[in-house]
Amino acid sequence: MLPLSGVRVVEFCQVLAGPYCGMLLADLGAEVIKVEPPDGDMMRQWPPISDGYSENFASINRNKRSVVLDLKNPEHKAAARKLVLSADVVLENNRPGVMDRLGLGYESFRAEKPGLVYCSISAFGQSGPRSGEGGFDVTVQAMSGIMSVTGEPDGAPVKCGVPVSDVGTGLYAAFTIVSVLRRVAGGGQGAHIDASMLGCSLGMAALQTSEFFGTGNDPKKLGSAHPRNAPYQAFKAADGHFVIAAGNNKLWQSVTEVVGRSDLLADERFATTQSRAANQVALKDLLEVEFAKQGVDHWLAAFEKAGVPHGRINSYSQILADPQVRHMGWVEEMELPSGVKTRTFGSPVRISATDLSKRRDPPALGADTELVFGQALSRKAAP
Repeated sequence: MLPLSGVRVVEFCQVLAGPYCGMLLADLGAEVIKVEPPDGDMMRQWPPISDGYSENFASINRNKRSVVLDLKNPEHKAAARKLVLSADVVLENNRPGVMDRLGLGYESFRAEKPGLVYCSISAFGQSGPRSGEGGFDVTVQAMSGIMSVTGEPDGAPVKCGVPVSDVGTGLYAAFTIVSVLRRVAGGGQGAHIDASMLGCSLGMAALQTSEFFGTGNDPKKLGSAHPRNAPYQAFKAADGHFVIAAGNNKLWQSVTEVVGRSDLLADERFATTQSRAANQVALKDLLEVEFAKQGVDHWLAAFEKAGVPHGRINSYSQILADPQVRHMGWVEEMELPSGVKTRTFGSPVRISATDLSKRRDPPALGADTELVFGQALSRKAAP
């Protein structure tokens, strides 16, 4: 029995933040019905394309059904309303106002279905001076401040290599949906959830916003370094880079022992966590003189023995082949509608005595239209 078994979600979403949220709910057992326009979710066109099917699309649309509706067609719009009234959750990531104009906004359902959990994902929120503006992950990373603290101090602006604004918003939305579902299950009201990429990006930046609130200064780009801990970043060895994270005095002492520089313990610049952070450029230069004498494997083994947190800087091919990933069973076999067999990264969480492995391969466009509407149109709408 999966935690969200029996919960029906209707997803009017494209690309990433909304579909990612829908996938999280589907992984936990919800029946997620993805409503697509006749041309499909635009992410179906994103490479890599395997025999006509996007593996990017497949990676965030497992465990879902796909139906095709042209919401400008009155008959299809009526079918969409019936589908929503059969559901527990609506998830949409159109620009604010679009669902209202289609006659499918939250207010049009609230009286008839007070227990409905309706989640709207947008760039800036459902109201306010920017609410009508569109946004993508990179534009929100820029506006939210994420890009101002990403990259090397003297480098050009860069975004995080993972679409954190999209994915983080999907996570916030899924958590809030499940929270409101719990209230509804206890006899409470449904709600309209307003999840904005800008707000969620700022919410994830709690350490950076608190630094500004506490000091009045903007946080700065530090590359891989940390504003309050050192040595706590990537370092160059003889044949590549690696990371250590020595965030307290005991770990710092262990670092000096590993590199044979116990004399650094008496240096006032490095006497405390705060002073090491303030002088971390000088500290990095001193340590890299020692690290240049051996390769990455040597230093990782030495820090492992000393109990200092460390990490190899992996490519995705390397980490996906790691024994821990294999042990956890995170990589699953997947078959695309074209018949191509591929792999995907499944749910990363585990629940005792519960199988969260993939139940349904990603759908072909409209593959479930007849099946879903045969069920949905006859299903009694529940409050």
